[in-house]
Amino acid sequence: MGVEVLSHRRMTWVNIEKPTPEDMAYLRERYPFHPLDLEDCLSRIERPKIDEYDDYLFIIMQFPVFDITRRVSRPGEVDIFVGAGFLVSVHDGNLWPITKFFDDCQDDEAVRDRHMGGGSGPLLHDIVDRLVDYCFPILYKVDANIREIEEDIFTEDLRGVVQEISWVRRDVIALQRIVKPQIGIVANLEHRDRPFIREELELYFSDVLDHLYKAWDMLEDHRDVVEGLSDTANVLTSFRINEVIKILTIISVIMLPLTLVSGIYGMNISLPFMDHPLAFLFIILLMIAMAGSMILYFKKRRWI
Repeated sequence: MGVEVLSHRRMTWVNIEKPTPEDMAYLRERYPFHPLDLEDCLSRIERPKIDEYDDYLFIIMQFPVFDITRRVSRPGEVDIFVGAGFLVSVHDGNLWPITKFFDDCQDDEAVRDRHMGGGSGPLLHDIVDRLVDYCFPILYKVDANIREIEEDIFTEDLRGVVQEISWVRRDVIALQRIVKPQIGIVANLEHRDRPFIREELELYFSDVLDHLYKAWDMLEDHRDVVEGLSDTANVLTSFRINEVIKILTIISVIMLPLTLVSGIYGMNISLPFMDHPLAFLFIILLMIAMAGSMILYFKKRRWI
C-alpha cells in the first residue's frame, strides 16, 4: 500500500500516492467516508468539486502537470478528506509540492508543529496554498515561450513559428480549463463556515483566491497575446504567399508574348524575314525588347 500516516498532537495526516483498492479499504475501515467518495479517489479524472457532510468535507481539485512529450499541461488530481482532527490526501504522485510538504513535515518536527499544530483547517490551507503557488512557474514558462515567439515571428522560419504558436495556444487553453474550476472551490472554502475550519482562516483562503484570480488573469493575457501573434503570423503568411504569386504572375505575363512570337515563327508557313540570314538574331532581339519593355512598365507602375 502507498499509505503514509503522520500524527502530531491530536492531528493526523494520511497521505496516499497512487491509490489502490487496498488503500481505499484501509480508509473505509478507519473513517466514515461515503463509498462514492472512495470510488471517486480511484477514478482517473473527476470533475473538481466540494462535497459537504456532517463530519467531513470531500474536495477534488486539479492542478497543472506539464507533459514534456506532448508539450501540454494536463490536470493532476488531488482528493482531500478533511474533518476534525484528520486530513487525508490522495493523489497520483505527480504533484510534487504536496509530496515534498508531507516529507518536510515528516522529517522536521518544527515544520510539523507549525503546519499541523493548528488542526486540519490550517493544514488544508497550507496544502492548497502550495499547490496554487506551484502553478505560477508553469505560467511563467508559458510567458517565456510567448516572448520567444515574439522575437522569432519576423524571421524566415515562419512555419516553425506557427507551430510554436499552436503549441502555446493549446497549452493556454488546457491551463484555463484546469485553473477556472479551482476558483469556485477556494471561494467556497473562504465564505462557508465549518466547525473544523476556523473563521480566522477566511483571510488566508482569500489570499489563495487572489492568487488564483491572478493566475486566471495571466492566462487571459496569454490568450490575448497568442491570438494577436496568431493573427500576425496569418498576415505574414498571406503577404509572403501574395509575394510569391505576384512574382509568378509577372513571369507568366512576360513569357506570354515571347511564347506567342516563338509559336508564330515555329509554324510551317512563309513569314517575314524567314529567309533572312539574321532572322534568328532579329527574333531574339525582339523578344528581349518586349521583355525589357514590360519589365520597365511594371517598375514604373511599382508592381515589382
